[in-house]
Amino acid sequence: MADEQFSDSGFWNKVKLFSRQAGREVIERALWLYYAAQQPNTPKWAKSVIFGALAYFISPLDAIPDLTPLVGFTDDLGALAAALTMVTLYIDDEVKSLAADKLALWFGDKPTEPKVKPHGRDKT
Repeated sequence: MADEQFSDSGFWNKVKLFSRQAGREVIERALWLYYAAQQPNTPKWAKSVIFGALAYFISPLDAIPDLTPLVGFTDDLGALAAALTMVTLYIDDEVKSLAADKLALWFGDKPTEPKVKPHGRDKT
């Protein structure tokens, strides 16, 4: 099952190692999914979809290897976008705020204080 292949530590390690290389768009979508999965109101079926996409994202075996210049994260973005389409109702303002705060920290935007406390285990 996809949520058995997903791990918090694998997710945060991948994001930290490849955030600049993957780009803001890929990381933002990954964070939206991650934080949506932490919300208590996200149903189990949606969490399964999310964990499937995030498991693919952190997997070292991709259709297009992540180290391939310019296109390495294209397949990851596709998997994340497909999952987002299915669970879009659970990507609320709280989820987007948590992701925006993390992006600001990592990509050097103006740092902001977190507006909301995450429900999950943020390992950063």
